[in-house]
Amino acid sequence: MKKTHIPKILLQLVLISFAAIQLYPLVFLFFFSLKDNNEIYGGNVMGLPRQFKWSNYENALFNANVGNYLLNSIFVTLVVILVSGVLACMVSYAIARMTVKINGIVKIFFSLGLMIPLHAVLLPVFIMLKNMKMLDTYQAIIIPYIAFALPMAIFFMIGFFQTLPKELEESAFLDGCSIYRTFFSIMLPLVRPALATISVFTFLSTWNEMMFAITFINSEKYRTLTVGIMQMVGKYTTDWGTMGAGLMVATVPTIVIYLLFSKQVQSGMVSGAVKG
Repeated sequence: MKKTHIPKILLQLVLISFAAIQLYPLVFLFFFSLKDNNEIYGGNVMGLPRQFKWSNYENALFNANVGNYLLNSIFVTLVVILVSGVLACMVSYAIARMTVKINGIVKIFFSLGLMIPLHAVLLPVFIMLKNMKMLDTYQAIIIPYIAFALPMAIFFMIGFFQTLPKELEESAFLDGCSIYRTFFSIMLPLVRPALATISVFTFLSTWNEMMFAITFINSEKYRTLTVGIMQMVGKYTTDWGTMGAGLMVATVPTIVIYLLFSKQVQSGMVSGAVKG
């Protein structure tokens, strides 16, 4: 009995160690956000705050305009998730179901998008947006985000649609359902785990993206959270406690999304692995 308990105890110790390693940066950031510059420059960077400066969050949200940056990031991310999710489902369903020769070409076309780095298209996209007079607008970052989110989403969704039996659609057609009702009422609910998975991946990539946002957006009105926090670093001085509070505000949504959708993402990934 003792021999069987030893591996379990070792496994638990390893898991606890990994959990502590993963949680430490969040705990450090939280305590860091409650300090002022005097305490940080005084050498107390890693320890507990001597005095909890909750005013750092007030300064970050209102004085440093992090609240506006947060709303911009939420708006942009939601639009990208909704539009890319709908388009990816429609395109992947068409590729998986319609038996025409062009389907393979379309699949390869979108798969090539996975191989294009953001840096390679930065200048062409900038010139295109400038000619279309779309720089310094929400569209300047929403459209590129959608374009770069689609290849992975389509590639992921095709595999799920291909595993669904065609008898479901045939039965729906016999019952008088149109192709649109069949798609939205029957097929989409069946790929909900996959849709949740690509939504989370799209959220993370959009929420944390900075290169397009800092290049295509100049005015503070449309600035997203990542760029706004970066701008908090001053030329001569920086309020590190307020910046830490801003980073904490930017981190909370990702934690919430993980807690809400972790089971769906795990289900989608496991289903995709088994079906593939």
